[in-house]
Amino acid sequence: MSAPGSLLRPLRGRQAAWSSATRVLFLLGFLVLWHGVTVNGLVSSFFLPKPERVFQTFWTILANGEALEDIQVTLFEYALACPLAAVLGIATGYLCSRTSYRVRVFEPIFSALYAIPIIIFYPLSVLFFGIGPESKIAHGVLFGFFPICLSTIQGFAKVDPVYLRLAGSMGATPAQTVKRILLPAALPSILGGLRLGFMLTFLAIIGGETIASLEGLGHRIVWYAEGMETAKMFAYVIFVILMSVLMNAFLSMLERHWSPRS
Repeated sequence: MSAPGSLLRPLRGRQAAWSSATRVLFLLGFLVLWHGVTVNGLVSSFFLPKPERVFQTFWTILANGEALEDIQVTLFEYALACPLAAVLGIATGYLCSRTSYRVRVFEPIFSALYAIPIIIFYPLSVLFFGIGPESKIAHGVLFGFFPICLSTIQGFAKVDPVYLRLAGSMGATPAQTVKRILLPAALPSILGGLRLGFMLTFLAIIGGETIASLEGLGHRIVWYAEGMETAKMFAYVIFVILMSVLMNAFLSMLERHWSPRS
C-alpha cells in the first residue's frame, strides 16, 4: 500500500503547476490589456507609454548601469533596516509574551498602533534623521517592527503551559526551555511575521524615498515623473516590482525551509 504522502505528491504537483500557469496567464492578460489601451488611444501614451517602449527603456537602463547606484542605496537601507526590525520585534514580542498579563496588556496596544497609517510618522523620521538613508532605515524598521512583534507574541503565548511545567520539573534551565520548547513551537508564527515585516520594510523604504530623498529607486521614480519622462519612470517601477518579487520568493523559500515539518 502506498504511503499517504506519496499519494498526495502528484496532487500537490498539479496544484503547483496550475498556480504557476494562472500567474503567467494573469501577467500575459495584464500586458495585453496595457498594450490594447495604449494602441487604441484609450489612454494617452504621454501618461502611459506602450509596454514595448517601457521594456526597451528598462533594458537600456539595465545595460548602461544607470540604475546601479540607486539600487545599491535602496538595498543598503533595506539590509540595515531588516535585522534591526527583526531583533527589536522578536525581543519585544518575547518579553511581552512571558506572562498572560503582559499579553493582555501589550498585544492590544501594539495592534492598535499597527492599525495607524505609519506613513504619517515619516515627517518625524526626516525631522530627526534628515533626508538621507537614516530616515528611510528608521521608517523601514518602524514598518517591519509591528508584524514581527505581534507574530512573536502570538507564537510564544500559544505554547501549552503543560510543556513549560514539565520542562521545569525536569530541571531545564531557562535557556534550554527557550531552545527546546518555546522556539520550536513559536517558529512558524515568527517566520510568518518576519516575511511580512521584511516586505513591509522594503515598501516603507521605497515610499520614504518617493517622499523625501536624494537617491534610491523611489527618488528616481519621482524624479522622472516630475520630468514627464514616463517611460523611464515605469522602467524604474519595473525594477521595484522585480526586487519585490525576488525578495518575496526568497523569504517564502526560507520560511518553508525553516518551518518545522509536520
